[in-house]
Amino acid sequence: MELKSITIDLLIGFITLFLLTKLLGRRQIRQLTAFDFIFSIVLGELLGNAIYDPEVNFLYILYTLSLWGLLMFGVQLIEQKFIKLRKFISGNPAMVIREGQIDYKKLKETRMNITQLRSLLRQEGIFSLKEVEYAILETDGELSILKKSDYEQTMRKDLNIPSQSVKLPIILISDGQVLWENLHKHNLNKEWLEQELLNNNIHRFDDVLYAEWSEGEELYVIPF
Repeated sequence: MELKSITIDLLIGFITLFLLTKLLGRRQIRQLTAFDFIFSIVLGELLGNAIYDPEVNFLYILYTLSLWGLLMFGVQLIEQKFIKLRKFISGNPAMVIREGQIDYKKLKETRMNITQLRSLLRQEGIFSLKEVEYAILETDGELSILKKSDYEQTMRKDLNIPSQSVKLPIILISDGQVLWENLHKHNLNKEWLEQELLNNNIHRFDDVLYAEWSEGEELYVIPF
């Protein structure tokens, strides 16, 4: 009898979720906002608790899922019709890199640090911050990037340019902290780093948000 009850509850839950999905429209996983994510978690929790609670009948499941789905549908309608409320519910995209410079204030507003930003850039195939002209953190957590024109991808073979080995840039300063291990590993020292910063009119390590170095190139520095 218990298996029969669970089977009926599962079928009702499946059909209800299917109808809710059709009602709420299609949206890719990458497009889910934080609000959508919370909605999905609560919906799954409601369904799971209802199915395995023997004291809950199918009418309760149907009512709960339908009410929650209608609430979400109402939120979507509000987002479509009222721009100000849309910004409040889903948030705004944040330009974390502008004209090649990290906007530290925006970075703090998004609760993101340099390490997380670099991770998102690497996922987009960018291993050096100096390649980026603009970067926008979208409301779904994805990073949209516009490269500097000097770093736009061009096929070397099309220009008859011989290929060269590619090396990763070395991070020497992050969030005002010198990464001494990286410095010493590449036979660099404190005096050299201080001189490079002086060349950029920077006198203290804690004034540097980010600094990276590539062999054969100058130190790339982003101040706070």
